[in-house]
Amino acid sequence: MGKINREDMLELTRRMTLKRNCFSRIAGAYLDAEGFVDGTFNKHFQKLSAKDQQRNLDIAKAIPFSDTNVQLKEYCFKEAERKAGGIWQLLMALKECGLKNDAMLDTFYEWFGEKHCFDAAHAVYFFYGSYDVPLKAEDKESLWESEEVYSFLICAVCPVSGDYEPGKPESGFLFPAFKDRGSDIYRMNVYQADGRFQGF
Repeated sequence: MGKINREDMLELTRRMTLKRNCFSRIAGAYLDAEGFVDGTFNKHFQKLSAKDQQRNLDIAKAIPFSDTNVQLKEYCFKEAERKAGGIWQLLMALKECGLKNDAMLDTFYEWFGEKHCFDAAHAVYFFYGSYDVPLKAEDKESLWESEEVYSFLICAVCPVSGDYEPGKPESGFLFPAFKDRGSDIYRMNVYQADGRFQGF
């Protein structure tokens, strides 16, 4: 695994506030303890109340803001994992459609429920965002010109209690990886609260 630059992650999280919100869509599913989908949602982020926006921003931000290279690690997709019908292709498609395809989201939820085992109900939150990455001068001061529009997904997996009330994320990822202030579609940044990531 390669190393994640902490400054790249902090640059992203600065766009995850109510005033500088980079997200346009949020989707997700509630899974029971056996991994079966118990309900889904898909909404325009800006149509949420300010309170709900802030609550969800806190969930999304927890992934890139986590302990870099300890809880958040870089994962490189192997060539075999990029074949047709694989998870990499599905994530690319979800990014390209901006989370607007419920059928593809359902496919991801089913895959996730089969692959991961929990002892309690969990929620899978998906966020779609974009960031107009500004050029930087040699003195590292930002210039007005944009170098790239970085479009990305954040996934956060949280335990839920009561009326689907989410707790702090236990796992998740940022895809594509934000590397050298740009998009790297062959890598993702994977979050595990206990730092025990073994593979994707």
